[in-house]
Amino acid sequence: MWQYLASVVGYLAHQVSAHGGCVNYTVGDTWYPGYDPYGPAYQDTAPWMVQRKWITNNPIFEADNISLSCNFPGNPAQTSIPINAGDNITAVYYNWVHTVGPMVAWMADCRGDCRTFDSSKGDWFKIGEKGLLYGTILEGMWFQHEFGVWGGAPSLWTENIPKDLEPGNYLIRHEIISLHSANKPQWYPECAHLEVKGSGTKFPGKEFMAKIPGVYSMNQPEINIDIYSLEVANKTTYKVPGPPVWSG
Repeated sequence: MWQYLASVVGYLAHQVSAHGGCVNYTVGDTWYPGYDPYGPAYQDTAPWMVQRKWITNNPIFEADNISLSCNFPGNPAQTSIPINAGDNITAVYYNWVHTVGPMVAWMADCRGDCRTFDSSKGDWFKIGEKGLLYGTILEGMWFQHEFGVWGGAPSLWTENIPKDLEPGNYLIRHEIISLHSANKPQWYPECAHLEVKGSGTKFPGKEFMAKIPGVYSMNQPEINIDIYSLEVANKTTYKVPGPPVWSG
């Protein structure tokens, strides 16, 4: 029954989401439905909901917006995705339309129950980032472009939970930063709850940690960027802002 509900809600979610967010997750062969921003109110208390609430496909434009951590309003989910450290998790999008900018996967320790955790006060660490793959900033291939799929098939973004990560309750945050508008970055974040299992004993140090909001500012050239300007367009490198990726 649960699998049937998951499939139905997942289908509905991707039908209404033109772009702007992760609508489902997969771990192995198991499909977990995300929040449908235009869906029914019962999602808010659905016992199978693993994704924090978000209500619009519109981006966040401010680097210091309190909703940057887990979108707006970011209300906690009711349950968690069980996953073993070392396993992959795939975020599923449909009809993603933008092509330029980095994509970053973050995690934060809920320090207990994720249902009572304030994501804006979390200590976030990267488990993966994807940016410019080759070519120039303006005309080259970004992962965000390669990731986008048309014709009804899903766009899939897979990251690995570090195999040595200590078990516990975590948030996972998938973030796309679109840079197609000159000096006007657009953030698209969503968060889900994870129950990480395993025998790992490691946890990232302070050099890997960041606050969200806090990690980005309009003083950063990678954020406050005009990809059409002569001094930027033909560059062949782009540094994804924030701390380094922690792989365990």
